[in-house]
Amino acid sequence: MPKSKTPRKPKPLYRQKTPEFNGDDFVHAEPITPAHFALREDGTIAVERRDEKRAPELVHADPARQLWLYHGNCLELLDAIAAKYPEGRFDAIFADPPYFLSNGGITCHAGKMVQVHKGDWDKSQGVDENHNFNLEWLKRCQKVLKPNGTIWITGTHHVIFSIGFALQQLGYKILNDIAWEKPNPPPNLSCRYFTHSTETVLWAAKNEKSKHVFNYQEMRKVTGKQMKTVWREKEFPVGEEEMPLIWNLSAPGNGEKTFGKHPTQKPIALIERCLLASTNEGDLVLDPFLGGGTTAVAATKLKRGCVGIELDEAHAKLAAKRIEGEIKTPKGLFD
Repeated sequence: MPKSKTPRKPKPLYRQKTPEFNGDDFVHAEPITPAHFALREDGTIAVERRDEKRAPELVHADPARQLWLYHGNCLELLDAIAAKYPEGRFDAIFADPPYFLSNGGITCHAGKMVQVHKGDWDKSQGVDENHNFNLEWLKRCQKVLKPNGTIWITGTHHVIFSIGFALQQLGYKILNDIAWEKPNPPPNLSCRYFTHSTETVLWAAKNEKSKHVFNYQEMRKVTGKQMKTVWREKEFPVGEEEMPLIWNLSAPGNGEKTFGKHPTQKPIALIERCLLASTNEGDLVLDPFLGGGTTAVAATKLKRGCVGIELDEAHAKLAAKRIEGEIKTPKGLFD
């Protein structure tokens, strides 16, 4: 009689980390329970000297404008925020998570064929592990949203189906899926696929009971009628006048890269539209994958507060420079 095989133990969601865990090690890592630091009321971090190297770093703080930018692992910072604000902290979240594209593929940049390598944080760990990561950060985002808060998430087909399924698993209420059309996408070098010229933006409420904010009239100003879920570079004119450049959803221009650039940087206009639709002046916005700081800049221009979290130290400091530059030399909403 053949011997029965011993069933394999299920694979843990994330790798276990030792007490020496550093948030830069692995973006998918299970964070340490944040007992080694705590958030104060003013947004600063309370930590004992022996734990300073493990604690997140506050790289920019402006309580008057409700601006706090952190360098650290978003999973453990969100745990700390949820512990401090059990009823929810944020009116809206804008998230541009890893797309898991950096796996040896090719793309076109400046007319040349280059390998896709945005960073170790963008490498796929496999379908199951990628989805588990999406579940973990979305679970934490749901905890820190206020009861009527909403979340915006961008993604290509590499990740957006996992995101959508995770939202449904966690009990979010998906409000819209928006197609953001890019006017000048990189050509498809293999000539074996259609050219990828869109990204999906999912908009979801915290749960089915949420009474979400939707500034209908603000969106109606763009087209003169109900706004559709396809956002193009140029919108329909209102009367005889074209709408201001805030509604031009082209890729980030040189002015948005003055202090440096991020490989997956989103245009300010895209985030401004999302925030105008779903928040009011004085509201607080979260970006758990801050990148180069575009969400913080957009929030500041629209008189919203922002908490941003970025794993990569260089990009976290870039975000701080951008927001400091915006505060010193503010531009009008439609500049």
